Amino acid sequence: MKKTLKIEGMMCNHCAMNVEKHLSNLDGVKKVVVNLENKIAEVSLTEHIPDEVFELLVNDLGYELVEIL
Repeated sequence: MKKTLKIEGMMCNHCAMNVEKHLSNLDGVKKVVVNLENKIAEVSLTEHIPDEVFELLVNDLGYELVEIL
């Protein structure tokens, strides 16, 4: 299973690494690839994670989760 997160507010590689690190620490996340230029995070999952979990995490980091595809 895979989800694509559109995230606003990431300005630099440090921002992208911060998002990648925190998403990777979630139980059920297999792999995370953040594309700073396109403002997306591709998240590969081993189990279902509710969208609200992603929204809370991204918002707590100071970014805005715009859409989950």
